[in-house]
Parts: sequence; C-alpha cells; structure tokens
Amino acid sequence: MSSRKTVITCALTGSFDTASKNPAVPVSPQAIAQSALEAAAAGAAIVHIHVRDPATGKPSMELALYREVVERIREKNADVVLNLTTGAGGRYVAGDPDPAVAGPGTTLASPEARTRHVTALRPEICTLDVATMNFGEHAFMNTPAHLRAMAAMIRDAGAKPEIEVFDLGQIELARHLLAEGHLDSPPLFQICLGIPWGAPATPETLLQMRDRLPKDALWSAFGISRAEFPMVALAATAGGHVRVGLEDNLYLARGTLAPSNAALVEKAVSLLAHLDCAPATPPEARAIFGLPG
Repeated sequence: MSSRKTVITCALTGSFDTASKNPAVPVSPQAIAQSALEAAAAGAAIVHIHVRDPATGKPSMELALYREVVERIREKNADVVLNLTTGAGGRYVAGDPDPAVAGPGTTLASPEARTRHVTALRPEICTLDVATMNFGEHAFMNTPAHLRAMAAMIRDAGAKPEIEVFDLGQIELARHLLAEGHLDSPPLFQICLGIPWGAPATPETLLQMRDRLPKDALWSAFGISRAEFPMVALAATAGGHVRVGLEDNLYLARGTLAPSNAALVEKAVSLLAHLDCAPATPPEARAIFGLPG
C-alpha cells in the first residue's frame, strides 16, 4: 500500500507576543531563516514566514527583513517552498474615547503596503486573509475592495494565494471573489481553527468548512494550541494537508514547551506515518498545489 502524500506547512513565528512565552520562537531574520531550514530538514515542504523587529520582537512589515530571511533560506535551500504572509497590516484597535480614530496597536495599512514584499520577492505562495472578524481583543479587517486589490497584486507577482478562512462566511466571500475572476482556480485554502473569535477547532467545524469549499479546491487546515495535532490527524484523514509550527502552538506535549519548529514538524511526520500519510517533498508539494516547477 502506498502512502498518501501530505503537504506539511510550518508556520515559523507569527506576530503575537509568543517569544516571551517560549524562547524557541525565532525573532531575528537569522533565527527565522535557521528555523525554516531546520523545519524543512524535518519534513516541511512549505515554510510560512512573518518577520519581527529584531530589537522588540514585535511584528514588522519591513521589506529589508523579509528580504534577509528569504536570502538566508535560499543560500542554503533552494527547494523548500516559501509562503509569505500578507496578514500584517490588518489589525484595528478602536481608539478611546473616539472609536472612529485608530488606537494604539492598530497596524491597518493599504493593500500596496501589505503586498510590497510579495511584489519585490515573488514567493511561490502568499497568504490572503479573506476575513474581517474579532481576533482576540482587536479587529482583523480585510474588506472586499482591499482583497480585490491585494489579489491583483499577488497575481501580478506570480504568487499563488493561500486563502485563509476562519469561519464559514469567509468561504462564501472567497467563492464570490473566485466567481468574479479575482482569484484563479483551482484555489488553495487554509482552514484556520481555534482562533478567538473564529470557528472552533472541532471535527464538526473542520468538516463543515471543508464541505463548503469549491469542488476543485486544494486545502490545508490547522488548529491552534492543544488542537494542533488533533487537527493534523483529522485534516489528513479528511483529504487535506496540514500546518504546524510555533506561530500556532508553543507546546510539544502538555506542559512541555516545543524546543523548535523542527520538533513540531517531526511530531507531525510521526503522526502522519500512523495514518499511512507520508510528508510531501517540496517538488511533490509544487505538483499537488499547481505551483511552477
């Protein structure tokens, strides 16, 4: 019996205040790139990249930081698929006393600013968050007009958008953008589960969201925190691909901090093996997701 090939994405660092909770979360471009190389060696075909201000650890949109990460990875590994975030620049915090004025912590930016690094660095994949929602204590804002503009810039850069959806209504918006011609088929979706206050990380939710995707959709899914590995198992058995990494979960097991992104990838590889799923290599992931060779 041959094993089904499953694409593993490793989300390396994210943008929340997680580095203070687990010292393994990479912050500097050198650390993020090294973590990407280790994750790839462990079995990740794709690495999902945010960057942080090396001095503060806070999220950054600086092109120079993205360029350094990409160049450091490519110096050592020309094969692993790069997936750059465009989620940065979507955060809105209502001001006090006037909620119409952005308050501290707001990062809201133009579509051009949010895709500048994609235009410059031309990764094979970048995220497109089809989501306006409460995201913890702030709002995550991605209006249809901004999504259309970002989709056009992503297409011009030759990248495939990974359409991130956090709830059912967002799938409907993505289907609308596909019907309008702003997104190409077959689409690639990432089902994001367990984020406050999006769809919960439960089997019922994952399957319901999977069933609302376009028939030709390629898809992956992840759950955050303690739901990370249950969702790996469920997504793989339900016909999808998987994502792990320190962006989503800081623990290798209950009470045990993950020592690295590679350790989380290794656990996913081991779990998938019990399900007769083998990690796809980067060339296999390109074939599965319809990326240029």
